[in-house]
Amino acid sequence: MPRAVSQKRLERMHQILSLLQDREAVMLDELSALLQVSGATIRRDLAELEQQGLLVRTHGGAQALELPDEIPVRLRGSQFRRAKQLIAQQTARMIPPGPHTLAVSGGTTTTEVVRTLRYRADLTIITNSLHIAAESAPWPHVRVIITGGVVRSHSFEATGPLSEATFNSINVATAVLGADGVSAAGGITTHDEIEARASHAMVTHARRVIVVADSSKVGRVTLARMADIGEVHDLVTDAGADPDELERIRCTGVRLHIAEERERPATS
Repeated sequence: MPRAVSQKRLERMHQILSLLQDREAVMLDELSALLQVSGATIRRDLAELEQQGLLVRTHGGAQALELPDEIPVRLRGSQFRRAKQLIAQQTARMIPPGPHTLAVSGGTTTTEVVRTLRYRADLTIITNSLHIAAESAPWPHVRVIITGGVVRSHSFEATGPLSEATFNSINVATAVLGADGVSAAGGITTHDEIEARASHAMVTHARRVIVVADSSKVGRVTLARMADIGEVHDLVTDAGADPDELERIRCTGVRLHIAEERERPATS
């Protein structure tokens, strides 16, 4: 499994990439002053980003590359983090008590959902995500089943015929599906067509399909369709989602759940 990346480091790397979206190059000294960390720290961050194919290091700085549509999963954790936590909490409340079998696709939002369920008893999780399997395997009350398949370097998800065959051989109560795009016209989409086929196999063998996606994904359509909108029972997103697109999705019969901060009860 890949090394863990701290929240502060994720935020720095996102800031570096944001700067390079507007400029062709940045200097190490400038980044060090702007981010208030040492030059050695910046060099390590640049080395990590170069390894991911997101920039090229130069003498004294870094140069921009054309960024891919799909940011590697290791660098996504700081994007919309609070929204994803709220979505996870809302989704966890939708899983009924008692013995339950849950199929979960990879992604940062689905990972937050699984974390929220870590103390549930009699829960079986079936996933093709190495991240989710590795994190949940030590939990004593959760049974974890991982599919086989070829692991994608960007998402650390197992894909291909082995992964599809596992999902096709089981029936689950609920599928929790992450997405790169959610729209009434385009359905539920992701960046990779092979990954999409594994997710669709999961969807077709679930009695209930819950899509979890932060508001930046609502109204967006990416390359490969994982599910038609008619195959989805519930969409959980945050309050920043486009209301017009949400209305179009609602009109297809999908139940909408907007995850928001809950007010704490007043203390006397």
